[in-house]
Amino acid sequence: MQTLETDILIAGGGLAGATLALAVAQLAPGYRITVTEAFPLSETPAPEDYQPSYDARSTALSWGSRQIFERLGLWSAIEPQAAPIRHIHVSERGRLGVTRLAAADHHLPALGYVADNRWLGLCLMAALRKSPAIQWLAPARVTGVTPGRDGVRATVNSVDGEGDGSGEPTEVHARCLAIADGGRSGLRESLGIDVTRENYGQHALIANVSTEYPHEGTAWERFTSRGPMALLPQVGGPQPGHRSALVWTLSGAELDEVLALSDDARCQRLQKVFGWRLGRFTRFGETHHYPLSLTVAKEVVRPGIVLVGNAAHALHPVAGQGFNLALRGLMALAETFRYAGQTGQSPGSLPVLMKYQQAHEDDQRRIVGFSDTLVRLFGSEYPTPAFARSIALAGLDVLPDAKHWFARQAMGLGTAKPVARREEHW
Repeated sequence: MQTLETDILIAGGGLAGATLALAVAQLAPGYRITVTEAFPLSETPAPEDYQPSYDARSTALSWGSRQIFERLGLWSAIEPQAAPIRHIHVSERGRLGVTRLAAADHHLPALGYVADNRWLGLCLMAALRKSPAIQWLAPARVTGVTPGRDGVRATVNSVDGEGDGSGEPTEVHARCLAIADGGRSGLRESLGIDVTRENYGQHALIANVSTEYPHEGTAWERFTSRGPMALLPQVGGPQPGHRSALVWTLSGAELDEVLALSDDARCQRLQKVFGWRLGRFTRFGETHHYPLSLTVAKEVVRPGIVLVGNAAHALHPVAGQGFNLALRGLMALAETFRYAGQTGQSPGSLPVLMKYQQAHEDDQRRIVGFSDTLVRLFGSEYPTPAFARSIALAGLDVLPDAKHWFARQAMGLGTAKPVARREEHW
């Protein structure tokens, strides 16, 4: 078996893992970083070769996330394919209560952005390929982890044609393992890390749709009798300015009904639920769907191990905060690694990782509570009186302090505890 020594081993090279690698390379230079990724990097084109797809999956980026990518020197590459959110319109179908947020009210060009996941990945990969501190093991995945006194010993298997990770193994000695393999983390499960899970009894249907009227940079958060839905503006498409990303909450039976419909019939079904604010729905793209739950790991850190991204917390998509929360956590972790290096400590020591947990836990608790409250207030499974929901939305629109707070949550600018200063004794 081959062996490899590294400082930071990142299991998973998706958006979270790749961003962490870039953040550590830039903010904490001097560390050796190794990233495992199940897909071959040779198949990743350069950003200039990117061909947008109508059906590409996308991610909502808050204004705070833009600031993070600016700090990492990546925003100028991302921005050409990022649709600005200039307005957010929050309402309940059939009720008068409404809340409107505008970027101009905060003297900003946008409240946030929407970008294709593949585009984000290409921009990250182009930046990572320029870093000599980062080594990739791809296609490969971590198949086993043994904690040790000075970090972990991880077995990394190359991924063969079947994609089962049964190829040639490499033993990696790492001072810290960052688990970034997603919400259904196999590594988290293999390590016996439990999660708390709130099943919402609903499913999210994801698709891109086209509308008769242009979205004009407006994100629509629409609460219906069946659950919340969102339409987020996107760039590109056959008719620029008319394509939006749909997140539609449905019961299991309703999901089966919608999936059985033709695209035209799906447009008509969506029309009845959303209404006519964007005119007629003219196209319904490829669909994806998954069950909705709030999942939070009971342990985020152990000696030599830290969970990040969806492996640590997976939220309901109603508020579009999942990746933005993860991104702030990744930056806090990179800062923690930097201070560990400056104070001569191992990045995987438990006191160091506890500093990261303390820096991120308030932000996580606040956003998890914010997202879950919206679901419980407006979700169909939680019968909040309709007049109370309408009053809540109307109150947000007319009470400056409440509206300001709501806007800061949407923009990812809520208060977060800073990582310890360099001169602080650990």
